[in-house]
Amino acid sequence: MNIIPIRGEFEWTALEFFAGIGLARAGMEQAGIKTVWANDYDLNKKTMYEGHWKSHKLLLADIHTLKSEDLPTADVAWASSPCTDLSLAGKRVGLRGGRESSAFFGFTNLIAGMSDCQPEVIVLENVTGLASSHNREDLRAAVKEFNALGYTVDAITLDARRFVPQSRPRLFLVGAKSPIDGGEQDTCLRPDWLSWLHKDPEVHTFMMPLPKAPELLGHGFTLEIESVPENDSRWWNAEKVAHFKNSMASVQRERLEQFISLPGLTARTAYRRTRNGTPVWEMRSEDISGCLRTARGGSSRQAVVIMGYGELRIRWMTGLEYARLMGAGWYTLENLRDSQIQYGFGDAVAVPVVAWVARHMILPHLIASRKRHGIKVNG
Repeated sequence: MNIIPIRGEFEWTALEFFAGIGLARAGMEQAGIKTVWANDYDLNKKTMYEGHWKSHKLLLADIHTLKSEDLPTADVAWASSPCTDLSLAGKRVGLRGGRESSAFFGFTNLIAGMSDCQPEVIVLENVTGLASSHNREDLRAAVKEFNALGYTVDAITLDARRFVPQSRPRLFLVGAKSPIDGGEQDTCLRPDWLSWLHKDPEVHTFMMPLPKAPELLGHGFTLEIESVPENDSRWWNAEKVAHFKNSMASVQRERLEQFISLPGLTARTAYRRTRNGTPVWEMRSEDISGCLRTARGGSSRQAVVIMGYGELRIRWMTGLEYARLMGAGWYTLENLRDSQIQYGFGDAVAVPVVAWVARHMILPHLIASRKRHGIKVNG
């Protein structure tokens, strides 16, 4: 095998599969882990990735066409595997039968082919629906696949809402060659719907000692909204605003009027839904955004409703707001269409969530591995 050793300015290195626009990379970098290779099959995401991470190219290719011998060595392999066929919108077709989710096995086949050069830690990030898909068989199959590669697995769920004002729960499988066990059941990270995995005799799992995750945020969206000039064409006209109000249920409309009357600005997100065959607008009661999604995911865009001082203004959520709600307000958005931005971020993983997983679940294993091999660790 022509395994290519690459070491950068960072202490640790990673391979980023299904890289998207590179938010997993951003989160790992916050923990001192540098991405040395990235792959995705979506041209729009490649454009965004390279537009921001200018010094690093993304390999555009179907994962099933890649070869293990062409991969660099690295400490970590991160896979934000396509989840269309596991999500509710995809009707949970399943890992093996799914149009896109079978790409997971493309990832594990590549890791298997790396043989003795396999990473110390591998991570799968996915929707929480994986835990129940096909009567739990999909999650069990994923863990067994990791086990077959020589990795013992810990599984947690972590909501982006613990870091940013967006409700976005995700599932993380962390496979380690030499697992650090001894953790306790934490219903925040390993709730009942997931804890069964650690008791399943068919798989090899561990529970890593972890700090308590930050509490779920109860507010913060209003602070993240973009300042859009009053004469901007993105604001809805009076007719569209009136239609918005008239479509709301009475309870929703009362809440709207209350916020309008307050001596201060309040922002909320709203979704267009169909109730009893009729399209209606529903506004969130909390100062928290709903989960950002792509159009392909089957959910409508979110409108931003700004109320206060006797006024009501409404527009669609902006690209900058998408970025901020993913912990990436610094991301390069110039010359991108709104649809590109929404698709790129709506299909990604929140940066601070990745950083938390990297710091508390990945790094301890990397440090322990080097110490076992008598290699000095900086810091």
